[in-house]
Amino acid sequence: MKNIVAGREPVTATEFIELALGIDLELFTGPATESAMERAARLDVAHEVLADLREIDPETAAYAASLLRTLPLKTQPTGRRPRRTVRRPASTGTRAGSAVAA
Repeated sequence: MKNIVAGREPVTATEFIELALGIDLELFTGPATESAMERAARLDVAHEVLADLREIDPETAAYAASLLRTLPLKTQPTGRRPRRTVRRPASTGTRAGSAVAA
């Protein structure tokens, strides 16, 4: 069975939510990389939209408000490599400097 919202067929779950609720999720969650100025501007608009939503559709407004409390996934800054933890298997033999009783 196909899901069709507003005459469109969403491909992802995120797209389905955006079409069904009529809100842009990235407005409330933010992209992974944005400057402090971009974040401040986005949050100003998000709060204005949220105020309008509270009057029109309180249920959707509650969902949008919960999105404001989420954090976007952080990406690694370019030029840096992520740290790798190397686990070494436990040795089954004796260690150097230890004696084996016979």
